[in-house]
Amino acid sequence: MKASNLMTKEIENQLKQEFPKNMDIKRRNELIIKYAPLIKFIAGRLAMRLPPNVDINDLISAGIMGLIDAINRFDPERNIQFKTFAEFRIRGAMLDELRSLDWVPRSIRKKANMIEKAYQELEQSLGRPAEDEEVADALGISIDEFHKMLEETKNVSFIDIETIKRKLPDLNEEDIFDLIEDPDQPDPFEECGLKEIRDLLAKYIDELPEKEKLVLSLYYYEGLTMREIGEILGYTESRISQLHSKALKRLRAKLKGRVGKEFFEEL
Repeated sequence: MKASNLMTKEIENQLKQEFPKNMDIKRRNELIIKYAPLIKFIAGRLAMRLPPNVDINDLISAGIMGLIDAINRFDPERNIQFKTFAEFRIRGAMLDELRSLDWVPRSIRKKANMIEKAYQELEQSLGRPAEDEEVADALGISIDEFHKMLEETKNVSFIDIETIKRKLPDLNEEDIFDLIEDPDQPDPFEECGLKEIRDLLAKYIDELPEKEKLVLSLYYYEGLTMREIGEILGYTESRISQLHSKALKRLRAKLKGRVGKEFFEEL
């Protein structure tokens, strides 16, 4: 325990040196250059799920503003790594930029909602994850048409914890890091009303078909690309993208059924 506390103190002191309270322009510019690679990495991850008409440079520009905002807002005394803090700020700025562009056609949104509704109704009645053929039958389309719909709607399959946070009436617009657990403090999920959503999401992920659960794990926890996951599992990148899209649609459908549509805001 003492060694752990010492390490935490050392990290805290390093952060205070790197992010002094009265930071001059030169120091801020140095930090921007140091952490700029994060912007390209996050933009690249998001761009893989976006249509060709979305310019990655728009995401990068928004990400720069997110990084500057992170540098200005960062407080070393929160005992949070700056890299983690900056990633959330950069990604949030990029998502805000995408929302402002309103790049998803209404027809695509409608199709995404149809698929989610079909999953929700089928899985409630079946008591298990619905198969592709069952969803296609429920929608009154062929299996090939269903797979095409999945491909068309994959870009609106976001489950954005920042959006859920904003939709909770008891929360303000403070950093999402206010929700990160501190072992010495009461459970923030309990205090903010997010514990139920967290537990539901964990439960629903565990109920996913094994392949879809594995894809989510490799993509979100291991940080692999769709192509890399395909190479590991022996599938095409397109097939991995399809599994990813189905998994998120199942999760959205189940969460919508439990916490209400008002918690979700599609890009």
